[in-house]
Amino acid sequence: MNFKNIKLVIFDMAGTTVDEQNVVYKTLQKAINTKDLNVSLEEVLEHGAGKEKYQAIIDILQATTNLELTDEFTRSIFVLFQELLDEAYEELEVKTFDGILDLFELLHQKNIKIALNTGYNSRIANLLLAKLDWELGREYDYLVTASDVENSRPHPEMIEKAREQFQITKPSQVLKAGDSAIDILEGKNAYCGITIGVLSGAQTSQQLVKTKPTLILDNLGDLITYFEY
Repeated sequence: MNFKNIKLVIFDMAGTTVDEQNVVYKTLQKAINTKDLNVSLEEVLEHGAGKEKYQAIIDILQATTNLELTDEFTRSIFVLFQELLDEAYEELEVKTFDGILDLFELLHQKNIKIALNTGYNSRIANLLLAKLDWELGREYDYLVTASDVENSRPHPEMIEKAREQFQITKPSQVLKAGDSAIDILEGKNAYCGITIGVLSGAQTSQQLVKTKPTLILDNLGDLITYFEY
């Protein structure tokens, strides 16, 4: 665990750096259950957390129902989800977690680049960032979303794009942190030097530990102690 070697950190958004009270997954559950299903929020989080949201719908339905899925059926849920999410975000108060901005400041003092990545599309990600009043080049240095790549998590393409952006040639110099197992798998598939699971969002310690992250923390802000060298 060589934190002094890290040149780039890649942080997931919802549940990791952005506290939006799981509204995305609650909305995903609501959209799915309009089809006379009875999928629980726990099932949505277990099977959909961290994923591109259309793929999340497919994976949730495959894990929790015996339906013969068609693109028309899943697409109708996805379209409704987007509409409901737009409505939810109009009223939503978005904030960050304790210690996150202090962590960002320390990382920048050490010339460590901060990238945000997410299973959201670019429009939703930028809406969240606007609600936080976070600016590119101030709080963070790069944003890469599910709509910016061909392959969604756990494929490492988003992390690879961030590495290319900052010309980081060694994966061992990259730290990836997120609140879901798929975040950790993404980091491992990209051969990141350090992978961090956090318990502030979608999944439990029991779910995260299965992917063998380097560390599991209660909150991403707790990471600051590891960079105080």
